Amino acid sequence: MTATVTRAAPDVWVATGSRELWCAGPAHAEDLAAAEPLPHPRRAEYLAGRALLRHLLRLTVPEHADAWVRADGHGRPFLDGAPDTGISISHDGDTVAAAVGRRRRVGVDVQLPAQSVPDSLLRRCLGPYAEGVRALPEGQRALELAWVWTVQEACVKAAGTGLSGSPWTIDVPPGHRRGTWGAYRWISLRDHSRTPLSCAYTRLDDARETPCF
Repeated sequence: MTATVTRAAPDVWVATGSRELWCAGPAHAEDLAAAEPLPHPRRAEYLAGRALLRHLLRLTVPEHADAWVRADGHGRPFLDGAPDTGISISHDGDTVAAAVGRRRRVGVDVQLPAQSVPDSLLRRCLGPYAEGVRALPEGQRALELAWVWTVQEACVKAAGTGLSGSPWTIDVPPGHRRGTWGAYRWISLRDHSRTPLSCAYTRLDDARETPCF
């Protein structure tokens, strides 16, 4: 099995891979048990995401690679017994993604562009930038919206609020590769992934951060 692993920021890593490949290999016993009640398509997604996450943990914080994955009161996953290691998982179509942050909360999102994008959705997610993106050819318009949405979704996943955090209100200038949202920093991995893929993260300690690129 193969995965693309990117160091998105100091102590923050993102991995992507194929759902078909990552759901076919050996699975952690806890992940198998948790996936058992799920319908088949959802089960494949679940196992692929968990397998990719554990692969990334083995590469970055191997001491926590076998930790049990739990969900907090907001549904955000965390590693039992490893509160200082942030984790996040995303999937869309045949692509799965996982993020790990050492002493950081993290959120990751991957999104396949839609075939068409209504103007109402552009206005909702892009706000003042909608008109500029609307002028693009259809395919490019959908691609740019997908990039922006991955940032917005990654931010609320890192914060643990999900859709209740109104991700479409987060200001993300189209074409930008990095930015901030409150206490969170975000990065669009435009130079590392053909599929829209973004990560958001924050520090969990007072360690000084240095730029990674």
